[in-house]
Amino acid sequence: MKTSEYISFTIDRLPKGYVFTYADFVTEVSKKEAVIKTLNRMAESGKIAKLSKGKYYKPENTPFGKLEPNQAQTVKDLMENDGKITGYLTGFSIYNQLGLTTQVSNTIQIGKNEVRSAFKRERYTISFVKQKNTITKENIPLLQLLDAIRYIRKIPDSNLEFSCKRLLAIIKDLSDKDKTTMVRLALKYPPAAKALLGAMLDELNESTFADLLYKTLNPITKYKLSVNKILSQTEKWNII
Repeated sequence: MKTSEYISFTIDRLPKGYVFTYADFVTEVSKKEAVIKTLNRMAESGKIAKLSKGKYYKPENTPFGKLEPNQAQTVKDLMENDGKITGYLTGFSIYNQLGLTTQVSNTIQIGKNEVRSAFKRERYTISFVKQKNTITKENIPLLQLLDAIRYIRKIPDSNLEFSCKRLLAIIKDLSDKDKTTMVRLALKYPPAAKALLGAMLDELNESTFADLLYKTLNPITKYKLSVNKILSQTEKWNII
């Protein structure tokens, strides 16, 4: 099978919106140039679309034009390394999914152990959030939730009362196992985030989990969060 036929056959089997590079097709160094030329010809013909330099995707055509890849596909190279998870979508990228806002942002935020400066990729601004915990596939949903608690003031098109109520509803539905893991992960978060999570757990009558966080906080530090109307234990947690 010719290189062009092999590439065309492989792309036909890819899902719409899947992002790939020439490296996904090269099996021999000598064929690298042939693969790059073939991909560029396919992009020019419209069979595939170019996302950025060296990155292509299989577009989905709609009456409104070509749909771009979802955010996870757009930055998957920044969240994986040799098949190992090194990052996850967070912040502006997941507030909508969590039901915290109806707004969809052009900023993609990625949680990583090692961060770098923000940069542009097509219409998106890619920025990074420092994550001190080890990142695994299993704990990503909990890290996303903890990040939302940490940056609750920065959730766009929302307010503290709505965000707090929504987060309470999400935490309430977690299993005891997930709550245990969440508290363990929270220990590496800033004190204000631990205090807010603790107050939420107390509100849900989960004092066993809340007390683990309470013991780690400085008893004289105050946290200005203005959630007193929603949470009844704010005085205990020094939240003002």
